[in-house]
Amino acid sequence: MSTAAPATAPRTLSLEDVETTLNLIDDRFYAYGLSALLVTVGLYFTVRTRGVQLRHLGTMIRSITGSRSGAQGGISSFQAFAVGLAARVGIGNVAGVALAIVFGGPGALFWMWVVAVIGMATAFVESTLAQVFKERGRDLTFHGGPAYYIKNGLGSRVWSAVFAGLCIISVGVTVVMVQTNSLAGVINATVSEVAPWMVGVALVLLTAPIVLGGLKSVARVTEWVAPLMALVYLLVALVVLLLNLADLPRILSEVVRGAFGADQALYGVAGGMTAAVINGVRRGLFSNEAGLGTVPNAAGTATVTHPVKQGLVQSFGVFVDTILVCTATGLIILLATDAYRPGDDSLIGAVLTQQAIVEHLGGWTTWPMVALIFVLVFSTVLGCYSYSQVNVDFLGGERRAEQVLGIVLTAAAFAGTVLTLPVVWALTDIALGLLGVLNLVVIVRLTPWALGALKDFEAQCAAGEDPVFIGHANPLLPGDVLEGVWQASRSASRAPRSASPAGDRGKAPGGSEAPSRGDHGDDHRRLPDSGEE
Repeated sequence: MSTAAPATAPRTLSLEDVETTLNLIDDRFYAYGLSALLVTVGLYFTVRTRGVQLRHLGTMIRSITGSRSGAQGGISSFQAFAVGLAARVGIGNVAGVALAIVFGGPGALFWMWVVAVIGMATAFVESTLAQVFKERGRDLTFHGGPAYYIKNGLGSRVWSAVFAGLCIISVGVTVVMVQTNSLAGVINATVSEVAPWMVGVALVLLTAPIVLGGLKSVARVTEWVAPLMALVYLLVALVVLLLNLADLPRILSEVVRGAFGADQALYGVAGGMTAAVINGVRRGLFSNEAGLGTVPNAAGTATVTHPVKQGLVQSFGVFVDTILVCTATGLIILLATDAYRPGDDSLIGAVLTQQAIVEHLGGWTTWPMVALIFVLVFSTVLGCYSYSQVNVDFLGGERRAEQVLGIVLTAAAFAGTVLTLPVVWALTDIALGLLGVLNLVVIVRLTPWALGALKDFEAQCAAGEDPVFIGHANPLLPGDVLEGVWQASRSASRAPRSASPAGDRGKAPGGSEAPSRGDHGDDHRRLPDSGEE
């Protein structure tokens, strides 16, 4: 007689199982899905714009130097650039680059350069679209970004609301938590006397007065903090390079050889050329944020005379983030022969960068690096607030809702320093990835608007004029933009030199009818022209 086997109790799903599953989804999604999509779209925009990021590099620099004026009570072009830079240049520039080099070897830095150049075209398109489809907010300020160009460009209120809600949760809460969590870990590991909760209290005391003051308050602070922070870090890197000038040709040679798998001794922990490509591409893409749909939220707030001006300014932000700041981190690490050895993962992340600087400049740099990392995260938190606030306003939030957002973000900043957040890390990556996928699909569909704006800009520059954008009856655009934002007419002498077929008038990208002004609710009301002349 056989005996029945005892029934096995069903296995309970543990938090560890959830974490493992989310990390697996995260890695596959980023490494093979989103990264490939971002690179493909970046190449597409590079071709369609005829390499705008290379042809107009000089224009970008000139635009930066003259972008602090003309705000007229709103947000200046430079302030919008600084907000975007504050969010871009964060702890990822210190820790993310170090991770890329450890796992991908020196060659990962080369592929970060490649994706930065490609990503500059994507950043140009999305930020230009944020300007084209922006709306007028309170106190002479503008609001723009993916939610706005999804609504006003594609005529979809549902998907615009989905993006806005996802952006508020992912950027305004979870990204803030993981940033401050990393900060607390780094500081506590470096200076054990500083407990994580102390870091949280310091962040609250610094952040709360600024974010509760609204977007203008954030813009005024980041206008100074973000460029100064990047400059200080670049000066540290410059000192390191000058001290190791004789070794620089060797390091650059290792970067190139490692990028193409030409020297096995230069492989990272993951091994091979594939590891260099994947790690360089992934870390580069998500350091500069090109295509994720985050920076356009800041770009759309600027007061400028032409959308392309801000598109070029924000494209230059990718250059600063990756070509300058990430390269600085990479060279500091690669020149540190004791702290970094190819194939060795005993030191990773921000700790590796920190130890590399100590090796070059001495132990006295410990506290200055702690302070710099603190400012990096602080500025990123401010950038996250600005992105979220734009989307709160889009969903109908008034001043009180913005203040609630400030309180929630401040609380998230503190919580991140005292909680263990492995699951939140993975969920944040996935949420940002979904933002990126939605944004990339939208900006590809809206490409004719960005290209039309670029042609309009270049035609006026060729005529020796300071470009002024005309959003109505402009033959270079697929249709008209919202009234009361851009100039409604231009004298005959300033008309564009070429025109698109008349049959394209009023068509949205893809051949569908462009949304009428009545589709924008109260936005069709005639507002005073912005005076952006």
